[in-house]
Amino acid sequence: MLAPSAIPLIVAPLMAFAIYRRVRGSFGRQPIRTKRMTVRVVMFAVIVGLMMLSGLQDIRLAEGALGGAAIGASLALLVGLRLTRFEQGSDGTDFYIPNPWVGGVLSALLLGRLAWRFLVLAPAFASGTAAAAPGPAPGNSPLTMLVVGLTVGYYLAYYAGVLIHHRRHKRQWQAA
Repeated sequence: MLAPSAIPLIVAPLMAFAIYRRVRGSFGRQPIRTKRMTVRVVMFAVIVGLMMLSGLQDIRLAEGALGGAAIGASLALLVGLRLTRFEQGSDGTDFYIPNPWVGGVLSALLLGRLAWRFLVLAPAFASGTAAAAPGPAPGNSPLTMLVVGLTVGYYLAYYAGVLIHHRRHKRQWQAA
């Protein structure tokens, strides 16, 4: 069994890699890979569902997650997809170019909130008082759930919108 102090050593590199991939995918020309995007849409939908289960512990967490997901989906549909450019390569490969500001702001907001929560909770976990404290876990925060829900809701709606736009684009090319 792992010692509790070893868990951050395992989780931190995995989170850093995931954040690197998320930030890298927010900038520059991205190929449209329909199977991967479909898997991402399903995965983000499952994550939203799992986030809603936090309401079993504290309803405020579920409210934060649902509110964030709704705001994120609205942002994707009203801003993100409108600012996205679509291109076709010389070999017929389709690409999309996401707006770097939207992805950058979402990534910075998520990283900032997670860093803040880590700084606030690190002393409690280091001293061991967090696990012994009665009541809800100290890491639970409706604001954190709102920011995570915002990011997940945005990318769920954004990837679904890119897939829908791509399908329409393919139909237009086939009809012409």
